[in-house]
Amino acid sequence: MIRVLIADDHAIVRQGLRQVLALAPELELIGEAKDGWETIEQVRAGGLDLLLLDLNMPGPNGVELIKRVREAVPRLPILVLSMHGESQIARRAIKAGASGYLTKDSEPETLIAAIRQVAGGAHYIEPAVAERLLFDAHASDTELPHLALSDREFQIFLLLVAGRGVNDIGEALHLSAKTVSTHKFRLMQKLGVDNLSDLVRYALKHELAQ
Repeated sequence: MIRVLIADDHAIVRQGLRQVLALAPELELIGEAKDGWETIEQVRAGGLDLLLLDLNMPGPNGVELIKRVREAVPRLPILVLSMHGESQIARRAIKAGASGYLTKDSEPETLIAAIRQVAGGAHYIEPAVAERLLFDAHASDTELPHLALSDREFQIFLLLVAGRGVNDIGEALHLSAKTVSTHKFRLMQKLGVDNLSDLVRYALKHELAQ
């Protein structure tokens, strides 16, 4: 059996994933988490073979959550299931320690195959995302300014374009509002934008916004 923990903050998504897992007799759902803290707690409790992880949840999320899971259980396979198909997000997730990356519009059969592959110790990247990774690998930081952002700056960038305010981001990431504002200033400088509207336009242009 492959024991799976689902981590996603949307109940309807978790319900759909339960139905997909039920299609394969060797897959066993052993738990669900709806935020980063619950994910870390259940991972530390053990008894699972794979973490099926959404990147955008309350509490620790994204690359930060992947790193925390890696620190807690270094050998646990992590399969990211994300709304984002942009290669930069996938690249950062894989670099942080994820074993696979799949978008939420994938077919159930593809998800099951990816779970089997990742749980077996291999890697899986959705073909369309892998193709973008291949082509974007040749792009310089000048051509794609967001490649120059640190993981923390990129995390705050995604939260800003999702409509989260500085104070809200600070609470979610356990940072002071001043620290978040400093990151915001630096990332906007790197991206060459002057205001939030331009930041959102940049995100939409590069398919970084949900």
